[in-house]
Amino acid sequence: MTSLTSPNHKYHIEEGRYSIQHMKRKGITAMPRPHSHDLTELYYLMQGERVYFVDDRVITVHKGELILISSRELHSTASSEVAEFERILINYDPALLPPSLQNEAIWFHGRGYRLFKLNLREQDEAESLMNRMLEECRLQRSYYETSIITLFTELMILLQRSENISQAGGTKHPLHHLVTDVATYIRDHYREALTLEATASNFYISPSYLSRVFHRLTGFHFREYIVHVRVREAERLLAGSTGKIQEIASAVGFEHLSHFNKTFKKSTGLTPLQYRKEARSHPSRKVKTDFHHP
Repeated sequence: MTSLTSPNHKYHIEEGRYSIQHMKRKGITAMPRPHSHDLTELYYLMQGERVYFVDDRVITVHKGELILISSRELHSTASSEVAEFERILINYDPALLPPSLQNEAIWFHGRGYRLFKLNLREQDEAESLMNRMLEECRLQRSYYETSIITLFTELMILLQRSENISQAGGTKHPLHHLVTDVATYIRDHYREALTLEATASNFYISPSYLSRVFHRLTGFHFREYIVHVRVREAERLLAGSTGKIQEIASAVGFEHLSHFNKTFKKSTGLTPLQYRKEARSHPSRKVKTDFHHP
């Protein structure tokens, strides 16, 4: 049973290019499906613990830590053993920030996320800035949108100055390590005919146990995750090579072109040819696709 214990209104400004929400929950919660956003996500945990699956690994986020997730990066969250949590969630368009803070490279260093372990002083300052943003949203006084973006810019400068950064994300839970290792195994062997049974055998666990824990921590069923990895690699090849569609389908583990075409469109909302055309028309930005149905 899940219950809300504080207001959870989500405020939107700048024509939807920025949103902020404060939430406190009691009870076991999890996203029904992995999802992504067109905007960058900032998740600050004020109390409790949360388990993220992002960039093919399981990450435990603790009190006082802040995770950034790149736009269009597929991710999911679930409860850890600590069921109660309180967080502030911000989704934003990097173009709202000053030019020096817009470049993804300074935030993600080639990965899909970045975890910041804030010290106590930084936690106090970050919470003060975010609470002031929420207050501006509630009161909506003159120039409140400008004030919010100014406060948000201060927060992002604080993060850039923070020295307590952990890219990997700390966890001592063996189950989290197991699921991360399985996800890495799939990523390394996706071209092969992977099965739940053979993968479970490789990790000396039962197929039913692997299926259950993998879905609980990632939001993916085992087979769905294989498809996700294959489609993601196909996107990279379609955008960055001149290979034929048939060759790309085979290279990422699909035996039949018709199956590849159908799966790719179901996952992204575009055919492989449409995706390639969009990627070449806009090489400097990510192609907008529907990742809600991997």
